[in-house]
Amino acid sequence: MTTTIISRAALLLTMIALAAVPVVIPMFGSSFWIDIIAEILIWSLLAASVNLLLGYVGLLSFGQALYFGVGMYGAALSVIHLGAGFWGGLAIGIVAAMIMAAIAGSVAVRLTWHYFAIITVVFSLILYFAAMSAKPLTGGDDGISFSAVEVFGLGGYKLSLADQNVQYYTILIVVGAIYALFSTIVRSPLGVRFMAVRENDRRAALVGINVYLTRYVAFILAGGLAGASGALFAFFGRYASASYMFYHVSGEAVVWAIVGGAGSLLGPLFGTGLLIILREIISAFWEHYLFVVGALTVLVVIFAPRGLAGAWSDGLNLLTKSKGSGDAGGTAPTDDHPPAKPVADATRGG
Repeated sequence: MTTTIISRAALLLTMIALAAVPVVIPMFGSSFWIDIIAEILIWSLLAASVNLLLGYVGLLSFGQALYFGVGMYGAALSVIHLGAGFWGGLAIGIVAAMIMAAIAGSVAVRLTWHYFAIITVVFSLILYFAAMSAKPLTGGDDGISFSAVEVFGLGGYKLSLADQNVQYYTILIVVGAIYALFSTIVRSPLGVRFMAVRENDRRAALVGINVYLTRYVAFILAGGLAGASGALFAFFGRYASASYMFYHVSGEAVVWAIVGGAGSLLGPLFGTGLLIILREIISAFWEHYLFVVGALTVLVVIFAPRGLAGAWSDGLNLLTKSKGSGDAGGTAPTDDHPPAKPVADATRGG
């Protein structure tokens, strides 16, 4: 009970802190960090798409940049050629990414272990080179740009992404709603199926779970998360480029998810936040900041295999046990769902 109260209090404080960013940050003389935190929120959805596959289903994907790019171009092209607003462009980007995930996933989820990881990279590279070649449509490496769109309008009153605060709160609301939906899914019977397949796909099949269909649904949902991230990023930068479809973007998302804690709801958010903030601080003083980021990632994998979220949970459990050690028969409370396997085990198969 104590760990649950502490965790919920920490979550509430995180939500309050995020909501207060546009108010508090300017007090320190610079609004630069408002955009950085908005960027963290956006990229965390890409890490969450990796987390859904790796942490909840046990499939390591290095191809989520593909769906990020499809969502990004879906939003940008719909604004440029269809005159779609923010909500229409966001919806088109997510749906386009999920359709692409449905096509690629029909083949990819038939494979496991490193074969799955390899084929996700292959699909990502195919679409990356296709987007680079279709320069009249996509702009290739140069990309395409568009103006800030309207978020809400009523009569003469309009809210546009050109306003930094409107942009931040729009991103915060959308990302918050997606995380709430993600939480509902992983706590539903479908989420239980995900974790059953992750723990042991053969035993899951023996109790009547369709392993292929479960992985396929997870793959499509993960594509939607990545697509939402891409669409938001397009609106954030008013720009879309094929360079974001390259697999190194997927690799960064994998690192963010692992550092934050695969198999935890908000682990990707904390992992993304930590590494992007480190990047911004260290890069101002040292151009080889990636050495520090890489060293930190290695240390987390070695000393906290379940990431920051796992270390937090373990710390709370130790605190609870130390306080309740004098109680006869006392047991430490458990999480709402079982923790993910360490990264090495999660990709090994059942």
